[in-house]
Order: sequence, then C-alpha cells, then structure tokens
Amino acid sequence: MTGQGAKPSGWDAAAAGAGALVQADAVFDGDRMRPGAVLRVEGGQAHLHEGPVADLPLWRAKGTLAPGFVDLQVNGGGGVLFNTSPTPEGLLAIARAHRSTGTAAFLPTLITDTPKVMTAAAHAILPVLGQQGIVGLHLEGPHISPVRRGTHAAVYVRPLDAHTLAIAADLRAKDVPLMLTLAPEAVQPGQIAQLVGQGVVVALGHSDADADRVQAALTEGAQTFTHLFNAMSQMTGRAPGMVGAALNSQAYASLICDGIHVAPDMLRLALRARPRNDRMIIVTDAMPTVAGPPEYDLYGNTIRLRDGRLVNAEGALAGAHVTMLQSVRYAISELDQTPEAALRMAITHPAQLMQMGGLAVLDGRRAEDVLLIEPDWMIARFLQ
Repeated sequence: MTGQGAKPSGWDAAAAGAGALVQADAVFDGDRMRPGAVLRVEGGQAHLHEGPVADLPLWRAKGTLAPGFVDLQVNGGGGVLFNTSPTPEGLLAIARAHRSTGTAAFLPTLITDTPKVMTAAAHAILPVLGQQGIVGLHLEGPHISPVRRGTHAAVYVRPLDAHTLAIAADLRAKDVPLMLTLAPEAVQPGQIAQLVGQGVVVALGHSDADADRVQAALTEGAQTFTHLFNAMSQMTGRAPGMVGAALNSQAYASLICDGIHVAPDMLRLALRARPRNDRMIIVTDAMPTVAGPPEYDLYGNTIRLRDGRLVNAEGALAGAHVTMLQSVRYAISELDQTPEAALRMAITHPAQLMQMGGLAVLDGRRAEDVLLIEPDWMIARFLQ
C-alpha cells in the first residue's frame, strides 16, 4: 500500500516539469506490457518516448509503470462510509484514501438504503464529478433479493421503483456515468432495457434468480455481474444459477480478490471458464477501514476488522478490507495470472465497461495518474 502523497524514491517531480525520461523494467500501456519502454514526463504529462534518450535526464526505475487503477466498487475509505456521509466532502475524503493506495479512478458505491439517502448521494456526486478520481456513481441495490442481500439491510430492500428510475434519468441527463446493481427478480420486463437505453450500466447481483431469468436480463442489455459468486444463486449440476449463467455469458463480471470472499480455486476456475478473456474485472468492494480505522458503523451497527475480514454482528461479511494493488498482487501470486492479465482486470476492462477507455491509456496521461509499481508488487506510487 502506498503512503498518501509519497513519490518514487529518487524521482524529482519538480525537475520533471522541464522534461525527464523514466525507464522502468516494464511499461503497461493499457493494452500490453512493453519491457524496457521509456516514458517522457514533461509539463505534467506522460508520453511513450520513441526517440533518443540523450537529450533529457534519464531516471532508471525498478518495477512497472502503469495507469492508475480503476475501481468500480468503493463503499468507503479513510474512515468514511458513503452511506453515512453522502456528501461532496465525504466523497472527497474517500477519494483521497483510495488515491493513496494507487487508485486513479473509481465509482463511489452506495449500498441499499432509504430513498432520502439515495437522493443525497445523487446530489453529492454532481459538484465533485471528475475530481480526485471520482468518475461516476454505483448504486448497489436497493432493488435486490431479500434472500441474497448479504449485509444489506432487509428493511430497505424493494423492487425497482419510480424514485430510482427518476434518479437514473436525471443523472444520465447530466452525463453522470452510472452503474446500477439489481436483481432480475426485482424488476419488471422492459425496465432493464429502459435503463440501458439511457446509458446506465446495469449489473446483475444480490440475486436468487435462475439461469433463464438471468439470461432474460442479459437479453435486455445488462452488461455485467457484481462480485461473482458472492450474494447470488450458485451453480449446481442441474441448475446453473446466476454463477453459471455469468460464466457462460459474454458479459463482464467483477471479482473480489482478497482470498476471503471467494476461494482461490473458484476464482481460477472462473478465469479459465469464460468464453472471452477480456471480461473479468477486479473490484475491491472497499469499506472505510481501507486507509482508515479498523471498524466502522453500518446501519447503526459496528463492523469490525478481524483477521482481515470485515464482519457484522450476524457474522456476515460486510464489504472488504483490500486495495486494488493487493488484489492485483493476489491475482498474480495466487490465481496464476500474468502481470499483464492482472493489470488488464484492474485497469483496462473496468474502463472499457464504463466506456471510459481514456482511463486505461498511458500515452498522453497526466503524470499524477501514472503509477510506478515496485517489483514485488507491494508498493505503488504516483509519479506526481
């Protein structure tokens, strides 16, 4: 995990304003690894450098240069939970916490709550959109299955309603990128198509739907699945459930790679089973304990960090205590992924799903959004 504001050892960001070259062991350009490539940093911008290196100062660095991580599911950080602080100030505090861990872009995520809190969250995003890596909003619920709600409060679970449809329409009219996680059984036929038609990214999750109902939602345009395996109908020999339908689909699917939410054998199986290898996404599902204290309040209950797990009073997992860098390292060390494949899941695929391809491009990127990841994948720091 990085320290907030820390810069790579030996790198002079101020001097780089006049132009400097960085040569790392490898450069991930958003598409592929380029061993030995050189990055030119000048005037706060980073560009892949193809010419001679004698005319500018050259800094040789150990590790990998890459765009900052893109996280589509961030509930909180730095001691702040979005549900309890649905304000611009709360969002900026969460953003600072995750930027200190290498995330350059993220979707603040509001889990199941009251209509009032949802309205406040929608209003809070407007003045800070584009600041500190806040690139949109993720509403995870409340239109989910009561039996697959996980730690979401049952009292707030409800079918898709006019209130949420109005919020979605308003946010999209204002060009706010929006992801909405819902259960197929919580919507009426045609509602997913309506949302997708407005530009909403519809994610399927927290659902007990069978494979046929999941397929109907995909046919209407649902694009992704939220935290595969968790809070969804499981795959058995005679009933594929949401898990089986997701694995067989062409849709995206997100994974929590913390070694707690899903067994590594199951994650490896999922990565091998997909018909396309460009449809898996790493998310953190991070809570306020990331870059924050070891407990937080959710729905008036204290959630505590125990042996790396965040659990509520019922013993259920209540989000994750993991960073994108830790997740990438886990994918490499435990899931048999190459560094290139792991970085694609943490940067390229989420950017593509949200139609924000620029977040995965290194050439022409602001230097402050370029990471240097150390060879052991334990520390990552932004250049500026």
